[in-house]
Amino acid sequence: MAIVIRLDEKLHERRMTLTELSERVDITLANLSILKTGKAKAIRFSTLEAICAALECQPGELIAYDPTRPPEE
Repeated sequence: MAIVIRLDEKLHERRMTLTELSERVDITLANLSILKTGKAKAIRFSTLEAICAALECQPGELIAYDPTRPPEE
C-alpha cells in the first residue's frame, strides 16, 4: 500500500512506548500495534486526533503517501 504509517518513528522521537501511548489515548495496545505495523485498513479521525494530541504532532507527521510502494493485493 502506498500509505505509510510513521507511528514508530514518532514514538521513538518522543521517547514513548506503545503501551504508554495506549494508556494516554485509551486505545487497546492490539489496535495501536495494528496501526503501527501498517496493517490497519482505516483509522477514525477521533483516533488520529487523540494520537496527535498525545504525541504533540500533526497528522502529516504520522501518515505519508509513497507512490513507489507496490499496491496491496
